[in-house]
Amino acid sequence: MGQMLRLVRSPVLWLVVEAGKPTPEAAAALRRTSVTHRYIGCGEKLNATDYRPHQMNAALDLVENHRLDGIVYFAQEEGVYSLQLFHQMRQIRRFGTWPVPVISHNTKDGVLLQGPLCKEGQVVGWHTSEDGTKLRRFHIAMSGFAFNSTMLWDPRLRSHLAWNSIRHPDTAKEGFEGTTFVEQLVEDESQMEGIPDDCSLIMNWHVPSGSGNLAYPKGWRVVTNLDVIIPLK
Repeated sequence: MGQMLRLVRSPVLWLVVEAGKPTPEAAAALRRTSVTHRYIGCGEKLNATDYRPHQMNAALDLVENHRLDGIVYFAQEEGVYSLQLFHQMRQIRRFGTWPVPVISHNTKDGVLLQGPLCKEGQVVGWHTSEDGTKLRRFHIAMSGFAFNSTMLWDPRLRSHLAWNSIRHPDTAKEGFEGTTFVEQLVEDESQMEGIPDDCSLIMNWHVPSGSGNLAYPKGWRVVTNLDVIIPLK
């Protein structure tokens, strides 16, 4: 990730959160990247099996407490990113989203596309491998959205569901992490910005860790299979 961020036009701040206490070895490695960063820990003892909600919340605490003004994005070690992604995020006014292909463990499925379908920058439906009977409100990947940091401390810019601090609940069911968090930020799709305008540009991929025999992508643009799976009513 550090090598990618070295290529991103300034200003950019990389928040790195250790699952536990920060280590001198990791701090030295981060300094060698020459990327402006903050390296923090999120507790000495974590009993959770998934550290990520605690890590994300530690980063959100830092952004909110220091009123860091900018666009917040959760990058993951399981992601493959293009420079175009970081360029497009600078255009976000409030909340932006885009489709993310997920490379499946199952070679028969190949690549599954998850995220919004857009028309002139407006989200008009969702592309997902699930059917419309699922309870998930927004079919959105954790790596498929970014938002203006002022939404963390200005209640006028957030969903009515976020009556207190906007944070990642560590009780969210698997697969519902994205929608559970996003529901605190926006009321509905009308408050979302699809980027780019037609949401046809693939700007990052999700590659599950520990995957073998994967069918890696051949391109960065969606040209087929863009039918609305779950239309907005």
